[in-house]
Amino acid sequence: MFDGLLKIAPRCDVCGADFECADVGDGASVFVLFIVGFLAMVLFLLVEAAFSPPWWVHAIFQLPFVPLACIAALRPIKGLLFALQFQHDAQEARLDD
Repeated sequence: MFDGLLKIAPRCDVCGADFECADVGDGASVFVLFIVGFLAMVLFLLVEAAFSPPWWVHAIFQLPFVPLACIAALRPIKGLLFALQFQHDAQEARLDD
């Protein structure tokens, strides 16, 4: 389904199905940012409540966590949204004249 890290292939390598009709766009990144942002905030609050560390301890753990979690979650979420669009034959909105 993927041609590289995040690019959707133009067609299926196995069955030849055309993947041009389904376009995920920025939807996957929005979902990932909301999910990872929520998890980062919960982890920040839990560590702060349990240990009360200085700000640089939060920075050491949070700064690598957010981008790594976003990169790790983006491909599965994008694949899920693409599969749902392809399964339900989602199309761009059109005005019928």
